[in-house]
Amino acid sequence: MKPGDITTLLQRWQAGSAEAGEELISQTYGELQRLARGYLRRERSGHTLQATALINEVYLQLLPNAPRVADNRQAFYRLMASEMRHRLVDHARRRLASKRGAGVRHLSIEPDLPVAASEESDDISAMLDGLDRAVEELAAQHPRAADVVRLRFLAGLTTEETAAQLKLSTGTVKREWTFAKAWLAAAIESPPS
Repeated sequence: MKPGDITTLLQRWQAGSAEAGEELISQTYGELQRLARGYLRRERSGHTLQATALINEVYLQLLPNAPRVADNRQAFYRLMASEMRHRLVDHARRRLASKRGAGVRHLSIEPDLPVAASEESDDISAMLDGLDRAVEELAAQHPRAADVVRLRFLAGLTTEETAAQLKLSTGTVKREWTFAKAWLAAAIESPPS
């Protein structure tokens, strides 16, 4: 599918054509499936969410109303990648919450013994929150670097695939990737303001 076709379908969908939204879904499903598999490769083994379910969750959220922020192919894929990332973070939070008892406070019979599992879950949840916050801050300050992070790290694309997707040179993608990793490491280490 050519980039202009996606833009045309997005415009028709935003104008109220439900058929255009359905056509866009069917035309982009293969690429989004690859994107979702890239996200899930970076998740823990035995993850309960499958690529198809992840895509369906995102589409079900977007289907009733056309995304107003996506007016071209690149913006559409950026939106879909961001929504997939949010679904995976939410899924991890729910899993960790149920692992911790979904809000039930566990008390040790021995008051001097720490409850290590709860502390570990809290650490993972804090790390996910920190990463999510840092990527959002990066996107606000350096959108191109954030796009590279979303495609390289979160979607699992290679440098060449990322360059093709963003219409950049591989050298630019490598520089943005190096910058973004350093920026995110500093942002995650410093407490939120």
